[in-house]
Amino acid sequence: MQLPKTQKSTPAPPHYPWTALASLATGLAAWWLVSRFSGLPAFILPSPGMVLNRFILALQDGSLLVHTVVTLEEISLGLLAGTLSATALGYLLAKSRLFERLLSPYLVAMQAIPIVAIAPLMVIWFGPGMFSKVLICALIVFFPVLVNTVVGVRAVPRSLHALMGSLRATRWQTLRLLELPASLPILLGGLRIGATLSVIGAVVGELVGANRGLGFLINVGRGQYDTALVFVAVFTLVALALALYSLVSFFEHRLLAWQEWRE
Repeated sequence: MQLPKTQKSTPAPPHYPWTALASLATGLAAWWLVSRFSGLPAFILPSPGMVLNRFILALQDGSLLVHTVVTLEEISLGLLAGTLSATALGYLLAKSRLFERLLSPYLVAMQAIPIVAIAPLMVIWFGPGMFSKVLICALIVFFPVLVNTVVGVRAVPRSLHALMGSLRATRWQTLRLLELPASLPILLGGLRIGATLSVIGAVVGELVGANRGLGFLINVGRGQYDTALVFVAVFTLVALALALYSLVSFFEHRLLAWQEWRE
């Protein structure tokens, strides 16, 4: 008797890091060519070499590290506060249609207002200190995490809820053993979006009013026509956003390893 042949899954295409490096090198080369042959002055478009020299100088005098730490602290606190509050409220909205109908107009109105428009009010009401920056970060993170929480909790099949009810599981056991694991992929997707948006929130708050942070460094470079310093601060912000996104992706891979094992 001949056994049926098992189908082999097609291996995923390997990731080649040299493609990203080649793309980066191409971008740097194009930047150098434009700055070299366009005739633009350095205060409008500095060359990559000038930006690198300014980066080294900012590292040596310690200013870049000090301002980066301040911005990273604001981002971390704002991301944590926005994620926790959005997850808690999103779970309540997912469980109560009446509660959702009552709060939905306010939540949508809050999301419709650009964060740049309310950032000056936050600074006026709460001062130019760290609290206003953390609050702005939390507000910009809040809505995407909230929406993903509601969608994730409501995506849990009713049959699984019925199964937990037949086993006489408590509300806490249902949350811990069913709703949280089942909705975790969608929740982490919202967290990835929130991690990148939190960087925007911190910079917007610092641009409005601050005496520390990378946004403050951008204002200093702009006021002194030190465009190379502006580039240094912007690239540092990009690096922070990439690092936060990669960190969330790492935790997502670890927490959702059971999905790969199941497949």
